[in-house]
Amino acid sequence: MKSASGAQKKRAEALRKELNTHNHQYHVLDDPKISDAQYDALFRELQELEEKYPALKSADSPTQRVGAPPLQNFATVAHSVPMLSLANAFSEEDMQAWEKRIADRIDLSESDTLEFAAEPKLDGLAVSLRYEDGVFVQGATRGDGSQGEDITLNLRTLSALPLTLQVSGGKSAGLPKELIVRGEVFMEKAAFTALNNAQRKSGNKEFANPRNAAAGSLRLLDSSITASRQLSLYVYALGDVSQGFKVPATQQSMLEWLAKIGFPVCSETKVCANLSACFDYYNDIQSRRSALPYEIDGVVFKVNERSRQQLLGQVSRAPRWAIAYKFPAEESVTHLIEVEFQVGRTGALTPVARLEPVSVGGVTVSNATLHNLDEITRKDIRVNDKVIIRRAGDVIPEVVRVVLDDRKQAGTPRRRKIKLPETCPVCGSPVEHSAEEAVARCTAGRGCPAQHKEYVKHFASRRAMDIDGLGDKLVEQLMDAGLVKRVDDLFALRIEEIAELPRMGVKSATNLVASIEASKSTTFARFIFALGIREVGETSAENLAGAFRTVEQLEAADVAALEAINDIGPIVANNIIAYFADSNNVDTMRALLSAGVHWVEPDATSTTQSQSLDGTSYVLTGTLSSMTRDEAKRLLSDKGARVVSSVSAKTTGLIAGDAPGSKLAKAENLGVPVLDEAQLQLLLKS
Repeated sequence: MKSASGAQKKRAEALRKELNTHNHQYHVLDDPKISDAQYDALFRELQELEEKYPALKSADSPTQRVGAPPLQNFATVAHSVPMLSLANAFSEEDMQAWEKRIADRIDLSESDTLEFAAEPKLDGLAVSLRYEDGVFVQGATRGDGSQGEDITLNLRTLSALPLTLQVSGGKSAGLPKELIVRGEVFMEKAAFTALNNAQRKSGNKEFANPRNAAAGSLRLLDSSITASRQLSLYVYALGDVSQGFKVPATQQSMLEWLAKIGFPVCSETKVCANLSACFDYYNDIQSRRSALPYEIDGVVFKVNERSRQQLLGQVSRAPRWAIAYKFPAEESVTHLIEVEFQVGRTGALTPVARLEPVSVGGVTVSNATLHNLDEITRKDIRVNDKVIIRRAGDVIPEVVRVVLDDRKQAGTPRRRKIKLPETCPVCGSPVEHSAEEAVARCTAGRGCPAQHKEYVKHFASRRAMDIDGLGDKLVEQLMDAGLVKRVDDLFALRIEEIAELPRMGVKSATNLVASIEASKSTTFARFIFALGIREVGETSAENLAGAFRTVEQLEAADVAALEAINDIGPIVANNIIAYFADSNNVDTMRALLSAGVHWVEPDATSTTQSQSLDGTSYVLTGTLSSMTRDEAKRLLSDKGARVVSSVSAKTTGLIAGDAPGSKLAKAENLGVPVLDEAQLQLLLKS
């Protein structure tokens, strides 16, 4: 291998230093000093040098941001200092109570004051970044707070992340030997829009929101894909630092120091002299929320003095010295133009409001759910009404209430009451509205094209057969093209016929066929859930699989045998009986098994031995970092626990992730034990 000359080594080092400086100017300071063309020329020069002389490559080279070959899985990283969550406040009263708890704990005198550092609460993914001698060496997700996933290769692709810290007097002068910094990776609104446009053009599934896009991009096993997405980063805290290094005395001065050595820090940070100033900051940020280039869901306040932070300490899952003051659900006013009825998998007709487009929380909304006729009657919603629309986080926009005063205005359009159609808007079959339930249903069953499409989507979904790459739009394409008439047709699809569909090709078709083949190996519980039996959810499917163990046993079960199963009542039992009484359903099920769908039947002894949580019941709330709520539910169910939706005095425990809702307050009022994510992990290992 040819060696580089001394001049070439110096040139490579100079180029690396210059490019890192320009990255800092562009991504951190938002003050580029050269044009994109000039930057590209420097980058290409360094790239050519490193390709010609591989020994010149270094970990802090800007050329190393392009991604690496796909990994099989992520290694685990133990956090030397736990990554904690934040407690939430939803009102000024909550904030006042938080301040009082702090004052009482540190014995604050009447003449003393509490100063707070404030910053927007970014809606992204928390990460931990480790540097040695000023060079980035490792990055990890929060995980369960104690340990996370090693995503170093993916983080290297972020242009905003400094691979080498900016200091004067040498590479590591003035820096601790080891430095761990905490931050948030997020996707700006413009980057999110561009990504979804690209996803749409390529026929791939679009992301629901910027947070999901950022989190999904960071956890890809192929870092070259991560590199193609425009992820941003802000740091906001120290995780750990070498012993003896003098850390800045306040939260704000610490952020200023981090910015000085090269980290991107949010420009909206501010010191608030008292709680009243915190409220002013909160109101100001909320008023400018839609104009900010990134999504936020509140404001974080921290005691500014770090010595007081240490004195206050933490509870099991959150520091006492910090709190997230969340924004309320966002609302806007618009006109309800018309109401259409959509037909779901079980035939349920859902009224959908077609709206005059309006921006809600930075997202243009033109449709909103009306839930059912009972809700329409209760809220007295009519066509041509002026209505208030709410969008909270990932929740589908809904009509909150009618602006009744608008009905009194002269010259406004005549309001028209919303009526249930007598026939299905898709297939024309009669619509049935039982007095026992709020929803009306198309009576055609899977003979209705709309119901059948929704059933195939359900069958392929992640919680059912988990066919990777088979999203809703592709299901519609396959069915509209006549390639899938029954769900078992999925297993007979050929690469060449899929490749002819719009926005598909041979590679995408090959990957899809491979995913369909892989999905044949499943579990009995997933198979039962995938069948789409009315009102048989994942928990019911798990219980049925545990009780009957084979399709033949389940098919032969009578109402009494079904009702003996935990979580199966008379309505669900009769739905199961009705499902197997339909010869079309049975034929489809047999065809799926003939196509190769299979699972390993569990050993009876191992099943009984693993039920260590038998007789317990748990409720999940908030967002878990190490697993999805669905995964947590499944793992708890595997141990014999019941996972229920509401807290009662009989609940064994509430498992609270990030941003828990009202269930947390209810559990505390009832004296129900609250477990954090680390305690959940211990519970699952018990």
